[in-house]
Amino acid sequence: MSDQGRVVRELVGAHGRTYAEEAGIRLRDTPQPLYRLLVLALLLSARIRASVAVAAARALHEAGLRDPHRMAEADRQRRVDALGRGGYRRYDERTATQLGDGAELLTERWGGDLRRLRAEADGDVAALRRLLQEVPGMGPAGADIFLREVQRVWPEVAPRLDPKALSGAERLGLPKDPGRLVKLAGDTEPAVLAAALVRAALDKEVAEDSLRRAA
Repeated sequence: MSDQGRVVRELVGAHGRTYAEEAGIRLRDTPQPLYRLLVLALLLSARIRASVAVAAARALHEAGLRDPHRMAEADRQRRVDALGRGGYRRYDERTATQLGDGAELLTERWGGDLRRLRAEADGDVAALRRLLQEVPGMGPAGADIFLREVQRVWPEVAPRLDPKALSGAERLGLPKDPGRLVKLAGDTEPAVLAAALVRAALDKEVAEDSLRRAA
């Protein structure tokens, strides 16, 4: 195994957990987990610690706000309170509004089912990325996060390593070419590889730990 291959193996072995898994989302191609992933991606896209975004996603789920209908029906204060319990206080007011508006759009346009959004994109990942950004609060970063994670169940998206994942590869001294990275990862799922690389991008200690283990 090459030096770079060992770095990838150690990174994935120690830090290869998707953010959906961390948030308690058992990702399947069904409406509720897909919606929970969308909410998680929106929360993660803000300038806030990933651990706080994950905690807030869990808190929204525990408050019963786990599908577009319930999110839209809940009053704004209920959404704010749930975000606050997750520690998501810096952006709670704006995000609570975006979650409500987004849930209404999803319900009205796609019947609350993100699989219909996927069908509208008709296999075109660029179109899928654009459609995701029509959801209030979902900018390019949020769309990239969603696609990075959903590639586990939407195969047309894979393999997808977004700019944040490639930033992690650079920090680790790995190639920034997605094809080469996927090859180095062997049988590792692209979503798992991408999540591990993102963790290296966000946390210098993750990168240093992986390099130390591979030495």
